[in-house]
Amino acid sequence: MKAALLLEDGTFFEGRAFGAAGQRCGEVVFNTSMSGYQEILTDPSYHEQIITMTYPLIGNYGTNPEDGESRKLFAAGFVVKENCPYPSNWRSAAPLDDYLKKGGVVGIEGIDTRKLVRHIRTQGTLCGILSSTETDAQKLAQKLREYPGLVGRDIVKDVTAGQCYSWKESVIDVSRASSPRFEGGTPSTHKVVAFDYGIKQNILRLLVSHGCEVTVVPAQATADEVLARKPDGVFLSNGPGDPAAVTYAVETVKALLGKVPIFGICLGHQILGLALGGTTYKLKFGHRGANHPVKNLDTGKIEITSQNHGFCVDLDSLAGKDVQLTHMNLNDNTLEGLRCEKLAAYSVQYHPEASPGPHDSQYLFESFIQLMDGKAA
Repeated sequence: MKAALLLEDGTFFEGRAFGAAGQRCGEVVFNTSMSGYQEILTDPSYHEQIITMTYPLIGNYGTNPEDGESRKLFAAGFVVKENCPYPSNWRSAAPLDDYLKKGGVVGIEGIDTRKLVRHIRTQGTLCGILSSTETDAQKLAQKLREYPGLVGRDIVKDVTAGQCYSWKESVIDVSRASSPRFEGGTPSTHKVVAFDYGIKQNILRLLVSHGCEVTVVPAQATADEVLARKPDGVFLSNGPGDPAAVTYAVETVKALLGKVPIFGICLGHQILGLALGGTTYKLKFGHRGANHPVKNLDTGKIEITSQNHGFCVDLDSLAGKDVQLTHMNLNDNTLEGLRCEKLAAYSVQYHPEASPGPHDSQYLFESFIQLMDGKAA
């Protein structure tokens, strides 16, 4: 069965359909990871995005019930050069095709993904429509014109939890956390309230594995509601879309600053940057992959990081404020981390929980423990 992908500038691709039947609109983005497609598909940060994988063969190790990062698949669509119909891996429970069907994600294979990615890099991120039920470009264009895009829209409300809940699960292999707190004895307990802007579950596992008692609250939770729980620390999660549109989250973080230690990742980093008086802007084509080099300005070391974001905190907007820049992207010199020692808050743009991706940055969870212990981050 045929499938089609149409971009808003009229660029058209036709290939073979796999996954669920239907039509989906969203931002067409690309991810340079060679593996981790299941974690990518279930990352709520990809809500309303059509993901193109640059690695040519996807699905070769199948899917399983353990590697999901949230309650469901959030990607709007999935684009690959070649889908592997017969995966070979001892952990595989279902091929990618069946996984997408069950999760309601439309897929397309057999197109020139290299051409598509080069086009996005040149033109910038474009909205598109992916369809396995209609391949007429004019009809698809009419449907695509109705899609509002992501800029200026709050889509966190579509992915956040409906109510508070406690999280108990830790990482299965605690050695992955590479923390001295796992070397003998039981780690001390810190009460952490985690805002769910689209949180990934391995973040919660790592917090628990570092001795935290974790309560997850919806994105709309107020500062008073959070402080009533008497937390030792507050975590700001990753999530989708334009951070400047999530005004209620920014105001809540402003109210929490200086009252409790704060650690943010990805969208949480952007929200913290806005709460500290900075501004954000949309990147030309974003950072998505598991091999992005970031320099730690405190140590001078280079970390290979997992990233997924289309917006960025403007580092110039923080000039003159009591904020230290801690990490920089070595590909384009954009801001990747900040710290406000006075208010006991810090954040990074990338994903130290490493699902998928390298483990170079998991020390940041230990830094959160130290911050809650009253030490500098």
